[in-house]
Amino acid sequence: ADYDRVRDAIERTIPGFDRYNERVRRSNGFALPNAVRDSRTFNTHNGKANFTVHPLPVHELEADQYLMMTVRSHDQYNTTIYGLDDRYRGIYNNRRVVLLNPLDIEQDRLTPGQLVDLRSHFRGEAREAEGFIIVPFDLPRRSAATYFPEANALIPLDSVADRSGTPTSKSVIISIHPR
Repeated sequence: ADYDRVRDAIERTIPGFDRYNERVRRSNGFALPNAVRDSRTFNTHNGKANFTVHPLPVHELEADQYLMMTVRSHDQYNTTIYGLDDRYRGIYNNRRVVLLNPLDIEQDRLTPGQLVDLRSHFRGEAREAEGFIIVPFDLPRRSAATYFPEANALIPLDSVADRSGTPTSKSVIISIHPR
C-alpha cells in the first residue's frame, strides 16, 4: 500500500531513477532515462544503431477479404480490460467493433454501425466471431482492426510466427458477413 517504499526500491535498483519519489510528484512529470535520446548511445556491438530489412509477406486476398490485425484499446494492459472506452480511436462504450477504411465500407455496401459476423480463413479452416459493429477508421484499404481478446476466436491456432511461435494475430485473413 505504500508506493513510496516501492519507488525507493526502484531508485536503489535501477539506474536513472534517482530522487524518484520527488520527481514523480512534479506537476509536469519527468522523462525516464533513455540512452538513445539522452546521449545517442546504442548498446550494440559497434555502438551504432543497427537496422535490418525483412521482406514483407505477400497476402493474396480475395475480393471480399480483409487482412485483420488485433489491437489493444487505450484502457487495456495486455488482456486486462479496465473499461469500454478507447480514446485513442474515439470509440466509447463498446469493444466488439471492426474498424475498416471508409472506402471499403462503401465499396462492400456496408454501413457504419452495421452489425456483422467475422470469419477467418486459414488453410481451409473457417473460424467465426459474431456480433461486431462496423466503424469507419483511417486504415489502409482492405485492412481491418479488432480488439483482442474479443477477436481471439478468429486467430488460427496453426498460424504462428517463424521464430517466436506466437500466434499471428496481426495478420489474419477475414471476411465480413452482414447479419
